[in-house]
Amino acid sequence: MAFGSFIKFFMPKDRVFYSLFEEVTGNLMQMGDIFVAALDEKDIDKRTQMLKMLEDLEHKNDEVTHRIFIELGSNFITPFDREDIHALTTSLDDIADYIWGSAKRLTNYYIHDVDDTVRLFADVIQRCIVALNTAIMRLRDMKDLRAITDACVLINSLENEADDIFDEAMSKLFAYCSDPIELIKKKDLYQELEIVTDKCEDAANVVESIIIKYA
Repeated sequence: MAFGSFIKFFMPKDRVFYSLFEEVTGNLMQMGDIFVAALDEKDIDKRTQMLKMLEDLEHKNDEVTHRIFIELGSNFITPFDREDIHALTTSLDDIADYIWGSAKRLTNYYIHDVDDTVRLFADVIQRCIVALNTAIMRLRDMKDLRAITDACVLINSLENEADDIFDEAMSKLFAYCSDPIELIKKKDLYQELEIVTDKCEDAANVVESIIIKYA
């Protein structure tokens, strides 16, 4: 092996990892946008088609996640701790999984009447993803630590907002919903949507851990 190739083998493939993370958050941005747009669609058949588009994006995200794990297993040196790469990858993948899980509940439970609670959750999720994308895009050079920190703080705040939305929704649901089947369906959907924001916060916490260690 030539000396140059030997040195290249041990150099961290920063561009590979950062590019893959950016691809994931870009994919999540699409999922968030489609989810919000689907909720605004009045035609039930068109809404169902839009929600099912999220399955393809979730599978695409799985493929990128797999590529990250392959890179993690094949690179001796990484841009930051292997544990952080694994944790960030997993949390980002979870976001896609739970968005798709929420979409499946809307279609499988035949929830045609999208209430204000679902719309509020969708808005919070979309804002979380935008903030997360901002943080991930700036991880590559870490030159704007304030922007990364602000994005993570915003996500934490939005997760708290989602908790409040969930608590209020549960209170109203048990107080006013007399149909037990409808109650079970909506409760499950609300829980799934709230978990999306939890996973966004998990990802933000990993990003904060990374910048504390390496900035």
